[in-house]
Amino acid sequence: MVNPYKDLDKDKKAQVALMFNNIARKYDFLNHFLSMGIDKLWRKKAVNLLKPLQPKIVLDIATGTGDFALANLKLNPDKVIGIDISTEMLAVGREKIAKKNLQDKIELFEGDSENIQFETNSFDAITVAFGVRNFENLEKGLKEMNRVVRPGGKVVVLEFSKPRKFPVKQFYNFYFFRILPLWGRMVSKDASAYTYLPESVNAFPDGEDFLKIYEECGFTDTKQIKLSFGIASIYMGTKSKQ
Repeated sequence: MVNPYKDLDKDKKAQVALMFNNIARKYDFLNHFLSMGIDKLWRKKAVNLLKPLQPKIVLDIATGTGDFALANLKLNPDKVIGIDISTEMLAVGREKIAKKNLQDKIELFEGDSENIQFETNSFDAITVAFGVRNFENLEKGLKEMNRVVRPGGKVVVLEFSKPRKFPVKQFYNFYFFRILPLWGRMVSKDASAYTYLPESVNAFPDGEDFLKIYEECGFTDTKQIKLSFGIASIYMGTKSKQ
């Protein structure tokens, strides 16, 4: 298991919460700057995949500063609920939502993705962007998603993946392991956060490995959609109606 802080005697969940609390005020800038804004296009594509479902109640897990929750408004839902373990990230997200006067549409709560506080079959759809690789127990988190989404509901996971083909693989590895940690450390002032990012992506079971785990956790009709030459992927899954 990859943890953000190698010398800290805390479990992964506590370390992830601490890391995001530390970088919360710089997170949006770094996220968009280091991805060159491509992350916004990835979220848009992920949201568009849910349009045929016309979900009315959407849960955004590991919502952070609320970017995916805000993007979900394109689905014209009645309500979007976001949960995250980082209080500081949620504070930034609530400020953004308040500035847009969208408090009636989006609510953010502190919550653990591996012990979701909502009842079974509560949501029409669930979204997660760049969050599942931070789970302490991936299978437990996915099973919780399966529990709280309604039968026939869909889960969309957006996550970094590892490109396999030349020259994208070589460029990706150079950028992710050399450039990104340097810039991240300079701007966020947290030396570990942007070293943890490439390490956690490298350790994450992407592609077919993730789809297998997805299915073992109760999802059907699973598929992977590769983005930007395999730098990221969207994973779709449906909760069985039976």
